[in-house]
Amino acid sequence: MPEKFVVSIDMGGTKILASVINSKKGIIAREKISTEIGKSPKDYMKDVAFISEKVITKSGLNKNQIVSICLGIPGSVDPYKGVIGIAPNLGIKNFNVKLNLEKLVKHKILIENDVNLAALGIKEFGVGKNAKNMLVVSIGTGIGGGIIINEKIYRGSTFIAGEIGHMIIDEKGPKCGCGKNGCFEALASRSAIVRNLITDIKKFKKKSLLEKQIKAGERIKSKALLSAYEKNDKVTVKRINESAGIVGKTLGSINNLMNFDLIVLAGGLMEAVGHHYLPLVKTAFEKTALPGSSKKTKIVLSKLADDAAIYGGIGLTREFLGVEV
Repeated sequence: MPEKFVVSIDMGGTKILASVINSKKGIIAREKISTEIGKSPKDYMKDVAFISEKVITKSGLNKNQIVSICLGIPGSVDPYKGVIGIAPNLGIKNFNVKLNLEKLVKHKILIENDVNLAALGIKEFGVGKNAKNMLVVSIGTGIGGGIIINEKIYRGSTFIAGEIGHMIIDEKGPKCGCGKNGCFEALASRSAIVRNLITDIKKFKKKSLLEKQIKAGERIKSKALLSAYEKNDKVTVKRINESAGIVGKTLGSINNLMNFDLIVLAGGLMEAVGHHYLPLVKTAFEKTALPGSSKKTKIVLSKLADDAAIYGGIGLTREFLGVEV
């Protein structure tokens, strides 16, 4: 009998990453395309169909070996109906992914919040293998959370649990993509760091190694932030350290409620600056968390990088289709 595989797709704010994977061979093929901001939901689905077909062809597999296409979406989703409630960084609201995508491809479509999917991958294949209760925090374009309780993903009564990026930290703070003011991600994500850098440089005339890129309107990615940070660019160091402090303080408060075994920091910003960022998060966390809450909680970086959500497609396929791959 031919081996079975899934296509896992991580739909980020800046890129779409697709891989063909199973639990025995791991990732056997991958493709990546840039995300074009402002596309209509149906055009996004055309991109997803395109990259799905491309990565399956690249894998050399027969299409009947593909059990499912699993899509990780940065926002609130109903995985049972296949509907996106809201994905602020993609500009998508109330859209049925399953119905629209199954018109374009001939495979079962499964969807999940991208950080929930990453949490499934980290639990089964990453640093979370031995954790019973775990929080995964993805920090990149936005901030998302995935909650594992008693070794299972916790979605909540309307499937929105884990949206820690939209906790209101400062109601007088900047406007978030969700429409509210002062959300966690509007204060501490990479987007927030870059927004603050732009203000520092353009409004307050601060000197920075990123000045030319910002004035030219170039997108400031995590690697550029790392380079400036390691060259001790004062503006960049200040804003990244500020973000780490907000993250640590917020996670300390969350842990007072949830008392996790493990908190895993993931996402594009962590891949770049995580080794500088993690100690600052831990310091702020310890100052905020109750001693009884924090004494057994470990905070670590994910080691699966972009592949965390990709591996999560294996667990999602098992849960919804009852198929082991």
